[in-house]
Amino acid sequence: MKSLIKNKYDFLKLFDKFISETNNGKRVQKNGKRIRASSLKNYFYLRKLLFDFSSDKNFPLHISSLNSLKKREIQSEKKYWKSFYKSFSDYLYDDLNLFDNYVGSCMKRLRAFFNYLNDEKEMSVGNFHKGFFIQSEEIEIITLLPEQLNFLIFDKEFENNLPEHLQRTKDAFTFGCTVALRVSDLFKITFSNVEKVNDKNYLKVISQKTSTFTRVLLPDYAVDIINKYRSNKSYIFPMISKNRLNINIKLLIERTNWTHEHIKIRHKRGIPVMVYKNTNNKEHYRFCDHITSHTMRRTAITTMLCLNMPENFVRKISGHAPNSKEFFRYVQLSQKYMDSESEKMFDLLKTKKLICQ
Repeated sequence: MKSLIKNKYDFLKLFDKFISETNNGKRVQKNGKRIRASSLKNYFYLRKLLFDFSSDKNFPLHISSLNSLKKREIQSEKKYWKSFYKSFSDYLYDDLNLFDNYVGSCMKRLRAFFNYLNDEKEMSVGNFHKGFFIQSEEIEIITLLPEQLNFLIFDKEFENNLPEHLQRTKDAFTFGCTVALRVSDLFKITFSNVEKVNDKNYLKVISQKTSTFTRVLLPDYAVDIINKYRSNKSYIFPMISKNRLNINIKLLIERTNWTHEHIKIRHKRGIPVMVYKNTNNKEHYRFCDHITSHTMRRTAITTMLCLNMPENFVRKISGHAPNSKEFFRYVQLSQKYMDSESEKMFDLLKTKKLICQ
């Protein structure tokens, strides 16, 4: 690629090449696997953010190779990237109202781009990107309690009062809350994924995201759900857009009357910020507003732990690594449930007084 002037290159053209080589498989993960399509989409989103930032803030973007640059010129580049980091961060936080996790993920992808230029293209663009700090926040995990999941599965009166589209949503949702699959895998399972061995039914799936194999024993109610859709020719559950699915799930949970206020907190630059459902009148989110397609997998994992399934078995089903920080958060969440149940038992114990004859 030709430089604009001595040792200077068009940033966005280099980024386009980075995306292109990611797309065609020339750039791969460290383990040799192709980079996932979802990651590629995120690079396109970042490219648009960078273009908009440069245009809106009149901040020209360029990349300089440090080869043959004098010390004073290198210091100038250092100041340039320090200014870029601050200006781009301010743009994401203040102009676009984004939060720590998204801003941090943008910086992480920018770091990957610089590493690509240094390591794969051997452009010697320096290590200024190491100053692009990656912010993160621990977002609250929202799941259904085992009692709530029990209600959705077994309360036939509630089910019969649902419109047909919400009955289908309930079937997919409760099935997902049982088998711990990611949404992308759940809506790709076919009847060939169901295996019967010695009168027991199993769901066997290879995850699209991690390529890991899982084999899960299916309870009777999950088998009943599968049999309900036997007339489908391809996938077990009818295909539905993720946006429509999330709307339906919220409507489903709203009908249970689990509509108590559940405050939403996010973080900007490490500082907690209250997020409102309706900013104008300071209306808080409700519990049902937080329930999405992601809740299915989270609920399944937490339910298994809450009901005393050993952690190593749960990890095998969920595909988490033994040292996974995310999985440890599920363990902590299930511990709170078990503590609560233990406290109920202790309270009952107080009432069991011995009556002497």
